[in-house]
Amino acid sequence: MESETASGRERVLAAARELGLAVQVVDRPAAASLAEAAASLGISPGEIVKSLVVRRKSGEYLFVLVPGDEQISWPKLRAAAGANKLALPPAEEAFEATGYTRGTITPLGSTVNWPVFAAPAIRGKRVSMGAGEHGASLFVDGDALLDALRARVVDITEPLP
Repeated sequence: MESETASGRERVLAAARELGLAVQVVDRPAAASLAEAAASLGISPGEIVKSLVVRRKSGEYLFVLVPGDEQISWPKLRAAAGANKLALPPAEEAFEATGYTRGTITPLGSTVNWPVFAAPAIRGKRVSMGAGEHGASLFVDGDALLDALRARVVDITEPLP
């Protein structure tokens, strides 16, 4: 078990090792937008996976993995999760639920292994996602990631406006 003082990156890498995931973490400059982040990594916005923590009810959360060129469809996610109400928690609550600050959230190395719901578009490609700290991105095979996390892969997104 990793120490409570392990950095976000160390927690992510330890979790990847435990799950048998081959990952690559790269340092990158700060980006003002998803498009800028994708360009700095040499990938399309759809190859960046946004990791969101969503409150199901007080003290109960789930992770939602969404390609960068899509957004959560709340009706679809509520149906998939079997919940009448879901919400994005405030930043402090998201930190308490995962141990990660906004912009670094990932299911890998989270303080709690919340259920994971993921969009089907993540399958079949190498994707980038948060690496547990600002200024770092993790690259991983999307299929291997979803399998390792035992993600429920279901249509939960809609195109960005």
